[in-house]
Amino acid sequence: MGRITEDLIRRNAEHNDCIIFSLEELSLHQQEIERLEHIDKWCRDLKILYLQNNFIGKIENVSKLKKLEYLNLALNNIEKIENLEGCEGLTKLDLTVNFIGELSSVKTLQHNIHLKELFLMGNPCADFDGYRDFVVATLQQLKWLDGKEIERSERIQALQNFPAVQQIREQEKAYCLTRAKDKEATQRKLQEEENEGKGSRHTDSDGRWFTDISTTLLSSEENKDHIQAPEIPEGECKKKKSDSSEDDLEFWNKPSLHTPESRLETLRHMEKQRKDQEKLSGKKKKVKPPRVLITEDGRALNVNEPKLDFSLKDDEKRNQIVLDLAVYRYMDTSLIDVDVQPTYVRVTVKGKLVLPAEVKPDSSSAQRSQTTGHLVVCMPKVGELVTGCQGTSPSVKSTPDRGRAQTRQSYSSRFQ
Repeated sequence: MGRITEDLIRRNAEHNDCIIFSLEELSLHQQEIERLEHIDKWCRDLKILYLQNNFIGKIENVSKLKKLEYLNLALNNIEKIENLEGCEGLTKLDLTVNFIGELSSVKTLQHNIHLKELFLMGNPCADFDGYRDFVVATLQQLKWLDGKEIERSERIQALQNFPAVQQIREQEKAYCLTRAKDKEATQRKLQEEENEGKGSRHTDSDGRWFTDISTTLLSSEENKDHIQAPEIPEGECKKKKSDSSEDDLEFWNKPSLHTPESRLETLRHMEKQRKDQEKLSGKKKKVKPPRVLITEDGRALNVNEPKLDFSLKDDEKRNQIVLDLAVYRYMDTSLIDVDVQPTYVRVTVKGKLVLPAEVKPDSSSAQRSQTTGHLVVCMPKVGELVTGCQGTSPSVKSTPDRGRAQTRQSYSSRFQ
């Protein structure tokens, strides 16, 4: 079941630096959300809210969004228009392809005096005889209905025909009775299949997700102390995959009515299918092994993570080691950090360079070319060669124990 959480909202608020209390636009479409909650408490400054293509069954918890101008709830499981009176600034409401059969519930939108656009196409009520006249006459503040502008002549005609809306109420009553029978039949079928023990089998098209939930909880409780899942034999794995494919094909080929229950059933089936795939595949998250920076004998290792070209030369005339690192030309110099130690140098372009000789950190300098972007670090040698730590490629870390305190020299970058 998809839930609206603070983390979900923050992940969709990158355009507002992940700050949610001042958020003015939020898109939570296709998140498998089943209930509308928390938004009116966390995001009271919202002006635009996208919630299309979810499984929301009721309009609720939005009455405190006084600044909300556009609400998109298309492709959900909504059966009634309600709880929008508090959205004082609402100008556009999209309820396309839901399950609204109570056309009389549009009267609740009379309190939204700024409402100019309404979309109800694809709902059962849109098929009622006199549907458009009823809505136009009921909501006189509307300018557009289902993408079509309401002309003045059309509104006058709708108001003249309004006394004959009794047929609308009869059609609404007939739909509600049919809907109640469908719900009762669905519940009865679910109960029968659950009693027969078919709820947890893939071959069933209804109800299996009820028992699957308890089975999953039990399984997780029994195996909570185990880190790794048991291995499944290859033959058994293939057989299960084959059975799962057949059951999946049977589910999708089985005819069903377009109802909120059937949409939820499809969602449960897809959730169960994902869980089964994860079980059969046996995929485990690969834990990245800790990077070894120093060997057991204290020798520094060379690593060049960003794959930068470099050269390490021994300038005998000046008695210094010169590192020429091909840093990216347009990289900001403030993003480069140089740390010179007696036995190695670290350039935080993701690497350290092991030096062939001990150098003087206090006398070292870092310079960067303004034309090529290369970073040149000059490190005067102490004179004593360091054995066992030579390398010709960049490194990440090394701290050999030489009985002396290693100090970090801060440097000031300058351009040539």
